[in-house]
Amino acid sequence: MQIGELSERAGVSHRTIHYYERLGLLQPAEREGAGYRYYDEMALKRLEKIAALKRLGLSLDEIAMVIDLYFKDATGIEGKEKVLEILRGQLARADAQLVELQAFKRDLEANIERMQYLIAEARQG
Repeated sequence: MQIGELSERAGVSHRTIHYYERLGLLQPAEREGAGYRYYDEMALKRLEKIAALKRLGLSLDEIAMVIDLYFKDATGIEGKEKVLEILRGQLARADAQLVELQAFKRDLEANIERMQYLIAEARQG
C-alpha cells in the first residue's frame, strides 16, 4: 500500500509516518523506481503497536527500545517485560517527584503562614 492508504488505515498523518521512519520505528517494505514508498501489513501493525505504547505513556525513545522486541517473538513477552521495566522506572520517578512536590508544598504553606503573620504584625504595629 502507498503512504496515503497506510496513513488512513493507521489514523496518522503522512508526516508522522515519515518522522517514524527517520527515527527508525518504521521502514517502508519497498521503494518503486519513481521513489514511491510501499508498505505492507507489518508497517500497519507497527504503527498500531506504536500507538498502543504511546497510550501507555512511553516516549518515542522508549518505544524505539522495545518495538522490535514485539515483532521478534510472536508472544511479545520480551517486549512486554521491557515495557514493564520502563513503566516501573516511570513510577519510581513519579514517586520521587511526589516527595519533592510535597516538600515544596510544605515550604509554600510555611511561607504563606509567615507572610500572613508579618502582615498582621505590621497592621498592629
